[in-house]
Amino acid sequence: MFKQITYTVERPVAVVTLNRPDRMNALTKVLETELREAFVLAERDDDVRAVVLTGAGRAFCAGMDMEELEVLPPGDIREQAWMRAYDMNRRADYQTRYSYFPAVRKPIVAALNGATAGLGLVMALYSDFRIASEKAVFATAFAKRGLIAEHGIAWILPRVVGHANAFDLLMTSRKIDAQEALRMGLVSRVSAPESLHGEAMTLARSLCEDVSPRSVRVMKQQLWEAPYQTLGEAVALANREMFDSIQSEDFREGVAHFIEKRKPAFNGK
Repeated sequence: MFKQITYTVERPVAVVTLNRPDRMNALTKVLETELREAFVLAERDDDVRAVVLTGAGRAFCAGMDMEELEVLPPGDIREQAWMRAYDMNRRADYQTRYSYFPAVRKPIVAALNGATAGLGLVMALYSDFRIASEKAVFATAFAKRGLIAEHGIAWILPRVVGHANAFDLLMTSRKIDAQEALRMGLVSRVSAPESLHGEAMTLARSLCEDVSPRSVRVMKQQLWEAPYQTLGEAVALANREMFDSIQSEDFREGVAHFIEKRKPAFNGK
């Protein structure tokens, strides 16, 4: 079905793997299109409650494939085909070429197994969780290519690592290792390479089974909406969502499993 990614389901988790290891999983238009299609599959599958995104071989994604970048027409960035709605009833800000990850209602765990640079870093930043291999290396890379802060990274990077660190990473294009990324808050944890997939799957399964998938779905939307809201708007949204949540099946199960001292059996409704 796919040529440049693999898509497997280890229920209740979908695993999406960028699969161009000979090119360090560098992005092509084919890969971009297939990645978007994979997220649509995961979104529409009711048995999938979380997604793990990773790369094959020694890289997560080293950025745009240089062979494509060399012949990339300037008008490509304005190509309207990439700006189509993701069909997830989310704000327009999360409907663009790379910023659509927040529009996926299920949590996305990025397992960063190696080089994460340029557009690879952009994709990691739009994911909900980031776990890095000890061998992972990070760089924005844009300034070294004569480019600028692309695809909203100037908006998202300061929110993740702070203003000063964002200036540093963007303007110098220097490489940082996994431990520095952890200190900056770019990733939430660092894992031994052989343990990375297992840790990512454990986290994803926990989000599916130990807590309410409905709660996770709603809180993901709240967190990604918050940068555009006043405090009053955030409180108003929380009040509306709380009204709905206390009438949900997951709320009843949340109370029942606590009282009965057993493992929860949430159905996400």
